[in-house]
Amino acid sequence: MRIKTIKIFSVLFMLMVLNGCAHYELPFLTGNGTSSANRSHNGTVNVDGVNDGVRSEKIVIKRIPFPVDEYQRLKTNGEGTVKGIISILYNGHEIPGQQTKLYLNPVTSYSNQWYRESYLGGHKMGKSDPRLFNYLKFTASDSSGHFAFYGVPDGRYYVVGTVTCNACGGKHIRIARKITVTNSETVTVLLRKSL
Repeated sequence: MRIKTIKIFSVLFMLMVLNGCAHYELPFLTGNGTSSANRSHNGTVNVDGVNDGVRSEKIVIKRIPFPVDEYQRLKTNGEGTVKGIISILYNGHEIPGQQTKLYLNPVTSYSNQWYRESYLGGHKMGKSDPRLFNYLKFTASDSSGHFAFYGVPDGRYYVVGTVTCNACGGKHIRIARKITVTNSETVTVLLRKSL
């Protein structure tokens, strides 16, 4: 009787796993029978290179608390200019970012976290603090990708824009670059990303 009960529970467990009612991790096997998933130092599983057709969910990174003191020290008015061109280099052809919305984001601990985690790391970030928008400057490029920001205070900034690349299947390609404005100068920026 005991063996029969164990068999029933084994069958029920397998049915639950197959139907998604229970979670059981199985190793990823490559063609030679070896595991291609590596466990990292923090215990998460790295499945780079495993093409199982399942899109993994990205982790949402919690933003650090809004650093009010840092932002209050920033100048809000200036005489500097930031101008440039935004484009994508795709298959050897330059595709201008036409009517692309761009913004200047002052370099702070808050924007550094965004740059590191979202722009470089590719992670999704939690909602930004609405106070941030009081410190951003906005503009849009023309049909050839040229843009300009005027009245920029001296300081360090991320210049950020997202180009829609129709030749790449309509992908939205974000481009960011760190710049410094000093002595109310004009800074020329080439925002270009190769695909």
